Amino acid sequence: MKNIHIVCKRNNEDAVRIAKNIVDSFGKECNIGIDEIAAKVMHYEKTFELEHVGEDTDLIIVLGGDGTLLSASRHLKGKEVPILGVNLGGLGFLTETSVEELPSMVEKAIKGDFDISKRVMLLVTVKRGEDHVFEFSILNDAVITKDALARIIDIETYVNDEYLTTYKADGLIFSTPTGSTGYSLAAGGPLIYPSLANIMVTPICPHMLTNRPIILPEGVTARAVLSSKEEKVLLTIDGQIGFPLEYGDEVIVRKSPYTTILVKSSSRGYFEILRNKLKWGER
Repeated sequence: MKNIHIVCKRNNEDAVRIAKNIVDSFGKECNIGIDEIAAKVMHYEKTFELEHVGEDTDLIIVLGGDGTLLSASRHLKGKEVPILGVNLGGLGFLTETSVEELPSMVEKAIKGDFDISKRVMLLVTVKRGEDHVFEFSILNDAVITKDALARIIDIETYVNDEYLTTYKADGLIFSTPTGSTGYSLAAGGPLIYPSLANIMVTPICPHMLTNRPIILPEGVTARAVLSSKEEKVLLTIDGQIGFPLEYGDEVIVRKSPYTTILVKSSSRGYFEILRNKLKWGER
């Protein structure tokens, strides 16, 4: 691997410092580009806009947390470039690699000596009347949620055009297996092994306690129709981009043609990461 893009968490001094260390260590054997904001801080000439991350590139290194990686994955838009996520201090389920093991991981990656994990993405579309007014492929989740002062909202939900139920709740989460460790978990959803391709539907504080999360099989299309007229409702994808919904809007969720490829940590497996992050076994 000779071409590398580095994406840094915004306004993070540690990320910029580590990016500089990577350039100093591997800049002679690799062509390294750094995102334009971090490059400006570093006074570094080889730069790229985030919209073009992964173009003509063999590897992407993300320095930050899961949010930075989620943003990079959306901007790839189908470019199957492996992402090496480096955790700079947060919870970090996606950014598996520690700062300490980063140099050896980069060295192995340059030689092509690494394992990957392919993660399914979801294509989320908002249909308003006959028009598609919003569409993104996401790695984590899509959340329909009410305004802080709004009452419970009604969401008619269908699976492959078969009526499922009308959720009366604070909201509804559509999650990938990768996103099962995020908002869905906090709302009572189960953990799903990340290499699977299911869609998980989790109600947020449902009015009926019998409304429980449901795991849908690969290949189905889920559809949620907003049935509340007077409440302010927002669709949020990956916790980063919001879109206001109107009465009658349909949120359509299906498997995306895109995938995200993550470089696995060489020192820790998924279950070890899960135990550590969720502090299982601690008293």
